[in-house]
Amino acid sequence: MNRGTRLAASSRDGHLALRRVERQQALIEWLHAAHGQRIRLGELARGLGVSARTVARDVERLRLSGVPLNAHQGRGGGVSLLPARSTIAIVLDLPEAAALMSSLAVLGPSVSQSAASAMRKLAEALNPTDPGGR
Repeated sequence: MNRGTRLAASSRDGHLALRRVERQQALIEWLHAAHGQRIRLGELARGLGVSARTVARDVERLRLSGVPLNAHQGRGGGVSLLPARSTIAIVLDLPEAAALMSSLAVLGPSVSQSAASAMRKLAEALNPTDPGGR
């Protein structure tokens, strides 16, 4: 394989990974808006413009990464986001916060309201305003 073919494959793989991350973010936001109600894979697939199998793979990836998802099997099955506190306090050091910010920058901090909000909160935490207003 020549260098041009490797670069094209790498670019395509990066694009597919970015699309997957965007889709998974949309999936989480959709499930969060459902307030714990289950949503069928077919409905999620239609809304996201992918197959039900793709949604099932996304759900499994998210679940394995620690997102509290519940997959309901059988007739009337689907996916729901398990209840959690509305806000979560997390202590991050500077490199951890910067890693999250760089990940959001790759995704595009305006890809969703929650991504934009997370980027704004991280930036504000790293660059607090001067209490004297200077």
